[in-house]
Amino acid sequence: MIAFLSPNEMLIVVLVLVLLFGGTQIPKLARSLGQAQKEFKDGLQEGAEALDDSTSS
Repeated sequence: MIAFLSPNEMLIVVLVLVLLFGGTQIPKLARSLGQAQKEFKDGLQEGAEALDDSTSS
């Protein structure tokens, strides 16, 4: 997703994030995003397992 950004553009994005959220809030935000991603993946896996169980019966 961020592969198309140049180093200068990435620096600007980081500075804007620091200005918007503050230095102390960024780790909390990253932690929350990571937890949400994990829960989403777990939900997808549970859905796939439920679909497999319903089609095999």
